[in-house]
Amino acid sequence: MPELPEVEVVRRGVAEHAVGRTVSGAEVLHPRAVRRHLPGPRDFTARLAGREVTAVRRRGKYLWLVLDRSEAVVTHLGMSGQLLFQPAGAPDEKHLRVRVRFTDDGPQLRFVDQRTFGGLHLAELVETGGGHVPQPIAHIAPDPMDPGFDVADLVARIRRRRTGIKRALLDQGLVSGIGNIYADEALWRARLHWAEPTAELPAERIRELLAEVTAVMRDALDAGGTSFDALYVNVNGESGYFDRSLAVYGKADGACPRCGAAVRRDPFMNRSAYSCPVCQPQPRS
Repeated sequence: MPELPEVEVVRRGVAEHAVGRTVSGAEVLHPRAVRRHLPGPRDFTARLAGREVTAVRRRGKYLWLVLDRSEAVVTHLGMSGQLLFQPAGAPDEKHLRVRVRFTDDGPQLRFVDQRTFGGLHLAELVETGGGHVPQPIAHIAPDPMDPGFDVADLVARIRRRRTGIKRALLDQGLVSGIGNIYADEALWRARLHWAEPTAELPAERIRELLAEVTAVMRDALDAGGTSFDALYVNVNGESGYFDRSLAVYGKADGACPRCGAAVRRDPFMNRSAYSCPVCQPQPRS
């Protein structure tokens, strides 16, 4: 699933191509793509027509197209969702789910989703103290690239938890946007094992880890994100290449770039955790 850097790459592309343009019409080609819009596909398309896109925002793995001060089109890419801009005459993609046309007859915004786990819906914007966000995701915590991100507050909340540090990083109620890839990479950079108890970590070590989280995400953003297959692409259909820079994620039995030890893979929450047994020793408890 795309994580924060990948969604931010898409957000920037959508902003470049959509802001200032007015929707002339939309088509829902698969109702599951707008299943979270409870009034249904017909209402979704009717309410989009004639609306101007004024901004494109993001929190964690969600992005939204602001239509006015009170409403936005919320997008979650799921496992395989793509937002693409294509000339009006371009052939339809095999898994095209939603098409949005604009009054200038320029490139269309297309939502393509092979597995249809992602989707679009209209939602009201609410004030959360960290800016206006769609009401359905108002409970999601700010992410490390959010201007309102409060490191000191997050450190304190992490230390109050009784869990492993990687579980804390993946808790979207604590901090949003961090997924399996960047959690493993940041923990490797900080030389912390994924099971280290949060309550036993000094505040300074957690601050160091959060700095590494931000650094690895910025590095990934500079590389266009991480693409392991053709399902994650930017709005021009191009893949990211940060996978070439990964130190441990997906590198089981490969050599740690820092010490040469064989990278270890452990089962973790129905997924995997990758770490270096030398650089990231397991906690004793």
